[in-house]
Amino acid sequence: MRRKISLFAAIAVLLLSACKSSSNDPQPSMNHEPVLTTTAQVILNTYQDLSQKAAKLQETTALLRQVPIEAHLELARQAWREARSPWEQSEGFLFGPVDQEGLDPSLDSWPVNVSDLQAVLNSSHTITVEFLQQQEGTLKGFHTIEYLLWGEDGKKTVADFSEREFEYLEACAGALAQDAARLYELWSPEGGNYISNVINAGKGSKVYVSQKAALEEIVSALGVIADEVANGKINEPFSQKDLTLEESRFSANSKNDFANNMRSIQNIYLGQYEGEGDTANSLSALVSSLDASLDTRLKEHIQKAIDDIEAIPGTFSEAVFSHRAEVQKAQQSVRDLQDLIEGEVLPLINSIK
Repeated sequence: MRRKISLFAAIAVLLLSACKSSSNDPQPSMNHEPVLTTTAQVILNTYQDLSQKAAKLQETTALLRQVPIEAHLELARQAWREARSPWEQSEGFLFGPVDQEGLDPSLDSWPVNVSDLQAVLNSSHTITVEFLQQQEGTLKGFHTIEYLLWGEDGKKTVADFSEREFEYLEACAGALAQDAARLYELWSPEGGNYISNVINAGKGSKVYVSQKAALEEIVSALGVIADEVANGKINEPFSQKDLTLEESRFSANSKNDFANNMRSIQNIYLGQYEGEGDTANSLSALVSSLDASLDTRLKEHIQKAIDDIEAIPGTFSEAVFSHRAEVQKAQQSVRDLQDLIEGEVLPLINSIK
């Protein structure tokens, strides 16, 4: 650190072996680019996985339409589950293009607008990807596909499909694959290169005036998804005992959604996706360097939230009525995680230089 030393200060250095810096001097700061690079890579890898799995879902729905047999219906359902996983693991960073380009509602609006969906099915419209991309989010995306694959009661068979439903399903999966590919492209260095805004925060980024600003948005987003899971996704159907408020109920995938939202926090914090990443330059490593106890507690809270969600017996629909204590325990674990992120981790990040 450079110092401007007056004559009196120089004498003081000699006499007292100390020096005093001017109040206008810059303060020492850390370079957080390695942490931002690791975090941005986790985001990019998640979106790449989503794009690849959404393309697979599109393929399986096309196969189901061409050869409508139960085995192909199950293939399409499994492809939906597999594509759903990286999407839910991306909900800890719903900023950037996914928000700015309206891709979140296009991919994941809920609930499904069943009456308008039925109106389209009964119409003379040719149902294509292009047609669906012009429609509201509640007429496309993950949950419309889910509804078409499983039906209202989750027991739909191939014989229950109309040709128009097959047509709609294939086009809807195509629109989702297109959106997922677009999201990855917007972040990719070879495409829209939004990733550079995170990596170069404070140094030419068009979005973040400082590295601290980027870190604050990243950590804030982790608190947002914890809040959404605890006080929205779990609380609404649970507190009201109303399964129409349960997201992903058609496929009975709600618990997986909740756990994957917690993994979204874990992935960003540890700097890894699917076990790959740079933990030495992770957000966890940064927090640990400032407060090792807080880092340990946060990692424990994240894992406890995942474990308690997965420990809820049966489906979430069943647990809302039959295993309320276990649901409440999981909900409290997520709330505790939210409190730790917002009450201790975010203030710590706010304090850095």
